[in-house]
Amino acid sequence: MSVNAFISYLAQEKNYSAHTIKAYNNDINDFKSFCTDNYDFGNIETVDYGIIRSWIVQLVETGISNRSVNRKVASLKAYYKFLLMTDSITASPLARHKALKTSKKIEIPFSESEMERMFQEVPFENDFEGIRDKLIIELLYTTGIRRSELINLKLTDINLHDNSIKVLGKRNKERIIPLLHSIGELFETYFQMRKTLNVPREQEYVFLSKGGHKIYETLVYRIINGYFSMVSSKVKRSPHILRHTFATHLLNKGADMNAVKELLGHSSLASTQVYTHNSIAELKKVHSSSHPRSQE
Repeated sequence: MSVNAFISYLAQEKNYSAHTIKAYNNDINDFKSFCTDNYDFGNIETVDYGIIRSWIVQLVETGISNRSVNRKVASLKAYYKFLLMTDSITASPLARHKALKTSKKIEIPFSESEMERMFQEVPFENDFEGIRDKLIIELLYTTGIRRSELINLKLTDINLHDNSIKVLGKRNKERIIPLLHSIGELFETYFQMRKTLNVPREQEYVFLSKGGHKIYETLVYRIINGYFSMVSSKVKRSPHILRHTFATHLLNKGADMNAVKELLGHSSLASTQVYTHNSIAELKKVHSSSHPRSQE
């Protein structure tokens, strides 16, 4: 069973994104190259765990993080799981593998005061790009959608009559997210500006460049990083931090975690719980300042 068959399975059966599929393919081919260079064979279906362990050791020695090593091994593990499912092998060489220990990664969200300064003090130009950039920031912060979800929003996904958007998330799972009234008004202004562009008739995507083309990941990152550099000294200023900020601020205000889970499009509550450390910090602050015993 070839790697190509596995990649086709990821695309057609699992509905993985092109970005994810590319990562799986690269990881498996990296291991294949390792086997060819060090053991003079490229048939990775028959390897034993000892060879995989040698690869892991080499990866660690190159200085990449344990988290990155675990991701690469996870790609390989998924491949062997596929081989088992298709009866190409009888046992996975990674059946007893334990992931390398990693430090807990804590993302620091923007504070409420930073968000307030963003919308009150930052001078957005009153032209197509200025309105577009403000809408992108507002939408990421008030809906918590992923960067890829924002980029792939289509005109038919926006319902200004009902003040909601339809988002196609991971595994092609759809969810409906409500919009604040102010976002609906900003959308209307943006759509008026959008009409002035020389847009191809078939262009169905909401967010476009000034040249009328669909926006891309690097552009969205540059927009977020550029504007937030005016109001925040944080090192990491990315679209994902805005998603993190959305979840944290909702939880800090007492939102139900299950509701936040649905808004974020998480498949399990465990994924949402990574955002609770900031909420707990906020609760500790309130507890310390409000409880009668704290004054003693």
